[in-house]
Amino acid sequence: MNNKFEVLNLDSRLMKNLNDLKFYTMTPIQEKSLPFILDCRDIIAQAKTGSGKTAAFALGVLNNIDIKQTRPQSLILCPTRELAEQVAKEIRTLGRTLPNMKVLTITGGKSEYQQGKSLMHGAHIVVGTPGRVLKLLRKEVLTLEFVKYYILDEADRMLDMGFSEDIFKISSFVPKERQTLLFSATFPDDIKQMSLKLQKNAEMVVVDTSHNNNIIKEVFFELGSHKEKMNALKRVLGSYQSERFIIFCKTKKISDSVANELYNDGIIVSAIHGDLEQNERTAVLTMFSNKSLSGVVATDVAARGIDIKGLDLVVNFDIPNDPEVYVHRIGRTGRAGNEGHAVTFLVPQESGQLVKIEEFQKRTHESLGIESLGEIEAYKVLPPMKTLFISGGKKDKLRPGDIVGAIVGESGLEFSHIGDISIMNVISYVAVSIEYADLVCEKLNSGKIKKRNFRVGPL
Repeated sequence: MNNKFEVLNLDSRLMKNLNDLKFYTMTPIQEKSLPFILDCRDIIAQAKTGSGKTAAFALGVLNNIDIKQTRPQSLILCPTRELAEQVAKEIRTLGRTLPNMKVLTITGGKSEYQQGKSLMHGAHIVVGTPGRVLKLLRKEVLTLEFVKYYILDEADRMLDMGFSEDIFKISSFVPKERQTLLFSATFPDDIKQMSLKLQKNAEMVVVDTSHNNNIIKEVFFELGSHKEKMNALKRVLGSYQSERFIIFCKTKKISDSVANELYNDGIIVSAIHGDLEQNERTAVLTMFSNKSLSGVVATDVAARGIDIKGLDLVVNFDIPNDPEVYVHRIGRTGRAGNEGHAVTFLVPQESGQLVKIEEFQKRTHESLGIESLGEIEAYKVLPPMKTLFISGGKKDKLRPGDIVGAIVGESGLEFSHIGDISIMNVISYVAVSIEYADLVCEKLNSGKIKKRNFRVGPL
């Protein structure tokens, strides 16, 4: 089958943008789901993280957007603020050739008043978390009478987080004549029940639910007790010397404890979980994306907002109860044909979890002793970049070009030493090579950006 985007009946402006972005061929989930989406069919799609599902539903929505109608025509629900922001960013990128197309994020942790003002100015697509969306619907700040597309992204995680009731309440505000798209990494029974209640004759699309054994190398280490995990983790990190990694823990408390001990040992990591304030979570994700952190220590829910390329190691500090969650976790490494490693710690009382994973994957795994790693070695990798904050953002009309121009002009730094730039409403982040971070801070604090003074410092 031809998997090129040109076989689809997409708007010519979207096709031009896909070519500019060098997106020529569809991923399996796009190839299977987009024809149904463009044919206005309801679908329930199962695909692992990084499979390209955001682009699948985004292109479907963008292809039929009515720019003249500035009331929301699409509502996309996500389990976390980070994922909502990530989805909105990707939609803006895919729809950048549609003039005046507006995507708005409606999530907790941000001003309701400002979100209400933005809605008054109009939006074509709303991406939000269930709690805040329902709150604005009840206050009649948000109206959904013109919504044609109702999309649930990472539906399984939303159910795990207790959003089921909110989702059904939100659904009552959406017109009955609509297209409902449900995307999920796993497919438990409650997802099937949700589909029956929200969708009409939904097409089932399943791809990429397993991983290539040759790309992701899975290793299980058998430990005597939970107390041995911390030393085993340090030994694993020292043995693999990975440049970027994620460590999964079952609770927020364990995540904090692991991150603190690693950081005290000179390993540049940070914890991320639901107890962090929104600005703290944004800072952690930005630093990890910018290569300013070697790793993050995360709970499953918080990690849903992380989509990092070049992740070469995943460590299951605590093995998950659900084998599908295990597969979802390890799928964050071994992307784009690159080899990845997945390490899992097993204690005696968790041996049943390995059996479940083997039954799910339809193959067996060997359990090794941690001593099989050989000599004990310290983790020596340092992040190549440092992330700086700038006390100005969109409200100050700052653009990436302004920040790059100021850094080059004030400090004489070459472009190759400047990394990713993220511009928020009132703050901006920029990654620079770690050896020049102090110089850039000093020069920008004493100089100007766009003829104005801003405070600059390490994040």
